[in-house]
Amino acid sequence: MNELQKREDTLFERISTLIDLAHKRVKTTIDTTMVYTYYYIGQYIVEDEQQGEQRAQYGKAVLKNLSVRLTDKYGEGWSVETLKKCRFFYLTYKDNIIGSTMWTQSEEDKKMNLVYNVDPFQDKKDKQCLPNSPEISETMSRKYENNPTFTLSWSHYLVLMRIKNDDERRFYEIECQKQDWSVRQLKREYGASLYERLALSRDPKEVLRLSQEGHTIEKPSDIIKDPITLEFLGLQRDSSFSESNLESAIISKLQNFLLEMGKGFLFEARQKKFTFNEKHFYVDLVLYNRLLQCYVLVDLKADELSHQDLGQMQMYVNYYDRHVKEAFEKPTIGILLCKDKDDALVELTLPEDANVYATSYELCIPDKTLLQSKVKQWILEFEEQREEKKDFLDFPELRRDSHEVQYKESKEN
Repeated sequence: MNELQKREDTLFERISTLIDLAHKRVKTTIDTTMVYTYYYIGQYIVEDEQQGEQRAQYGKAVLKNLSVRLTDKYGEGWSVETLKKCRFFYLTYKDNIIGSTMWTQSEEDKKMNLVYNVDPFQDKKDKQCLPNSPEISETMSRKYENNPTFTLSWSHYLVLMRIKNDDERRFYEIECQKQDWSVRQLKREYGASLYERLALSRDPKEVLRLSQEGHTIEKPSDIIKDPITLEFLGLQRDSSFSESNLESAIISKLQNFLLEMGKGFLFEARQKKFTFNEKHFYVDLVLYNRLLQCYVLVDLKADELSHQDLGQMQMYVNYYDRHVKEAFEKPTIGILLCKDKDDALVELTLPEDANVYATSYELCIPDKTLLQSKVKQWILEFEEQREEKKDFLDFPELRRDSHEVQYKESKEN
């Protein structure tokens, strides 16, 4: 038997052991168990490839032969493509998942025969089923300093591992766990560029938190996305429609709309009427956010935003704060959902501490590449401004020169 055949046999036996152990798991945990199995299969394949000096010559043949033998033993599901995905999964997550690093085994570990800390095969009976082969027993008894923790299904990870940006991938993984997203919901949110839209709606120094904590709701501005994506309404981008058409479409797809708005939103009313000085006013949509414990008023604008619209929303917010909200509730938030907005107009019209926000909406999925470039440019500008500020504070001569220039300009004027 040649060296290549021996290595193929060893690789086949090691992977067979993992699959056999995976099949022993309880039915309700099979998804998570298989994710771990795919991860370690990928690790075995990568380690085997790294040992070979002529990887390019035999690599494809090894996977093909391995696929045939696994299929003969376990049936469908072990194609070359599946094995490639296992390898890619391991390479994607070995360094990037929280708490995951490459394993290293010391001689002391070998002597102590330590098992890895996070063990997807926790039953003692499973560990007793390990083959007597010294090489396989040694492999399964490696100590991992920090091991990956997988909580989603393989279908989720097939979507996640296609996301190249590590921070973005971690964000969507956290949101899947927190919000119990289905694979369909994950695909929709990723396709609608949720990460980029939230990043662009935040202070640059808070963007890092998205990849560490997901979408956290702590203050009114945290619920704002720009733009809001309403592709599920089925309205044509180029067709003309009224605000009542837009409102009716939203009500008919209310669950989708609340999911798009974000975390913690509850629906209270449409065209909510209140009377002040014998005049009747109507708020298009009244929502409540249970995380912030406050009312959220939404006005829909099919045309360009005006300063009158902003003033009217400020009046709605003031009314709710003074006449509707309870003492334990937080200040009311106003959102103007408009086709086009002017940030300069919003800033000039509203006071700095206003709890009123304008955000645009899109009737189709936004251009992800464009949003990604905006985020990169935005963060780069922030970093440059921070460095300039740091230089200004670190070097007194820069501050002196700046003051001299300002003094000279003031005298000339």
